[in-house]
Amino acid sequence: MRITIFGTGALGCLFGARLARVAQVTLVGTWAEALAAVDARGILLEEGAESRTVRVGTARLGARVPAADLVLVLVKSWQTAGIVPHLGPALGEGGAALTLQNGLGNLERLGPGVAGGVTTEGATLLGPGHVRAGGSGPTVVAAPEWAAGLLRRAGFDVRRCAPGEVRAHLWGKLAVSCGINAVTALLGVPNGELLARPAAEEMMVRAARECARVAESAGIRLPFADAAEEARAVAARTAANRSSMLQDLLRGGPTECDAIQGAVAAEGARRGVPTPVNGMLWLLLRAATEGKGNR
Repeated sequence: MRITIFGTGALGCLFGARLARVAQVTLVGTWAEALAAVDARGILLEEGAESRTVRVGTARLGARVPAADLVLVLVKSWQTAGIVPHLGPALGEGGAALTLQNGLGNLERLGPGVAGGVTTEGATLLGPGHVRAGGSGPTVVAAPEWAAGLLRRAGFDVRRCAPGEVRAHLWGKLAVSCGINAVTALLGVPNGELLARPAAEEMMVRAARECARVAESAGIRLPFADAAEEARAVAARTAANRSSMLQDLLRGGPTECDAIQGAVAAEGARRGVPTPVNGMLWLLLRAATEGKGNR
């Protein structure tokens, strides 16, 4: 079984290292330092008190790779358009492609042949090809059972959903991301710190509930009753984690704020649902990364 993973960041390395137990894995990306590090020593994965190196294949985006049974898309949302031309050549006959990316718009850009899903696995990138596993959580996919089974055998908590249910799960994760990612990034704190700061927690609550109201206006029923309580639960479960958006800011790189807070603000404007908190968080994140190619 062959798996190609587009993305060499935290999730790409986490999924690559675990899936290498059950399949031949190739990481594909544009980050030269990460590809070189993985080529030299393998992926360095830290889980709990243990660390190990895992050998996988690597390829520069655009290079020829063996046809894969499963293609995982784990790049940042602002990189999605750049990999679309490479998906078809990477996928073998009868294979499946699956995206577990953050934010809105990725499925539409990738096209109808790609299955959607969400993951709540936590991962912190410590350096090129070096990742620390964080809080473990469920992954929901609209992929074939054999693909879900492959992920389970690699150690992921996976359940399948119908393709028509993916949108609700995407918006569910979006609500949590709106609540946690931007606030932790702007304050420079790990997730759990939001629960120790009343003003920060209130900002998280308001952002999550705004997103939920936009989803409700679009006829989307989230997979939980209260977006604020879900955000609190995730922040507690992943208390020591640095959100992906905070990691982006600390590296001085672009964030996914356009696909998260920006997308919620835009959809709210289209539907007449006010989103003042998400709109302001989006502007603050863009201001923090101006000149750095923010997406």
